[in-house]
Amino acid sequence: MITSAQCRAARALLKWSQEELAERSGIGVATIRTFETDTSSPYSRTLETIKATFEASGVAFIDDQGSGVVLKSRR
Repeated sequence: MITSAQCRAARALLKWSQEELAERSGIGVATIRTFETDTSSPYSRTLETIKATFEASGVAFIDDQGSGVVLKSRR
C-alpha cells in the first residue's frame, strides 16, 4: 500500500494538484485531502486505485529502503 507521503511526493513529481489526482483516479478530492494530511485512512481498494493511477502515469514506488517514489524515464 502507499503512504500519504508517497502520495504527496508522486503528485509533486507529476505536478498534479489534489483536484487533478481526483479527476484522473475517480476518487473524491476530500478523500485525497484527508489521506494526505493523515486525517483518515482510505479503504485499501481506494489506495490501490490511487497507486494504479500514479503507476499508469510513470511513477514507481520504492519500499526497500524506506518509502519513496521515482518517476520512470519517458522514452
